[in-house]
Amino acid sequence: MTTARKTHLDSLAVTLLLACCMFWGFQQVLVKATVAEVAPIFQAFVRFALAFGAIAAWCAWRGVPLSGRAEPAGAVRAGLLAGALFAGEFACIYLGLQHTTASRLTLFLYASPFWLALLLPRFIPGEQLRGWQWLGLAAAFVGVGLALGDGLLGHANAALPGAWAGDLLGVAAGLMWALTTVVIRTTPLARVAPAKQLLYQVGVSAVALPWLSLALGETWTLQLSGFAWGSLPVQALLGAFVSYLAWTWMLAHYPATKLSVFVFLTPVFALLFGAWWLGEPVTPALVVALALVTAGILLVNRKRG
Repeated sequence: MTTARKTHLDSLAVTLLLACCMFWGFQQVLVKATVAEVAPIFQAFVRFALAFGAIAAWCAWRGVPLSGRAEPAGAVRAGLLAGALFAGEFACIYLGLQHTTASRLTLFLYASPFWLALLLPRFIPGEQLRGWQWLGLAAAFVGVGLALGDGLLGHANAALPGAWAGDLLGVAAGLMWALTTVVIRTTPLARVAPAKQLLYQVGVSAVALPWLSLALGETWTLQLSGFAWGSLPVQALLGAFVSYLAWTWMLAHYPATKLSVFVFLTPVFALLFGAWWLGEPVTPALVVALALVTAGILLVNRKRG
């Protein structure tokens, strides 16, 4: 499948990104609030099982073949690899939210552009960052480092002694997200429809996560409150279906490094929602870290002269 790619983010991309970032920031808080009733990996499994049905129906409606026989050679293997990385990313996210705040984990998850900026140019020279863009990436990197230090030795550690474990799981999730993007962009999977790319990721997660849940000894129960029953379809249909379908479409049309750094706005929304809903602590170091990564967004998305 051939898609027309653009070199900069236009108004459509910015609008979609803002909407997605706001929801993704809220979603981390929603997941953490639901963990009290639904075990984390089981929660992720239910989310992606529901999302798989929605995405498969979308593919059928749009005429996207569900069979891998019509795809380029190697696309199925790449799809399964992307799915395994995607499943690992969300296992880290859901487990990490048991130990750290939603705002902190979201900040580390969105360290993904650091890994992406290092890995992707080795395969696609046009994705390289230059000049002020590297300065922006460095500013964001310093911000993430500051927040990580706060979890190990600073105010966050005093308020939540186990935060460092969740922080590290957030960093691991960010690395897996970057690797998933590399697989999508640099393998025959890039010539597969965005909806089918997402179907691979969600499908592998729906198969793998229940086994991980059982291995961890999680309790599966349907004795849930109305809030939990509402949370799961919101996570599945808005989070794993609508927003991720929009994200995969944008990856096919816009530079991946610029998209990934722009979504550093998500931790800002997670911080606001977490403080408002869950009463999560807002430390000075975390505020400075968010300011640095926001500055990084502006610099990385600066057009070359």
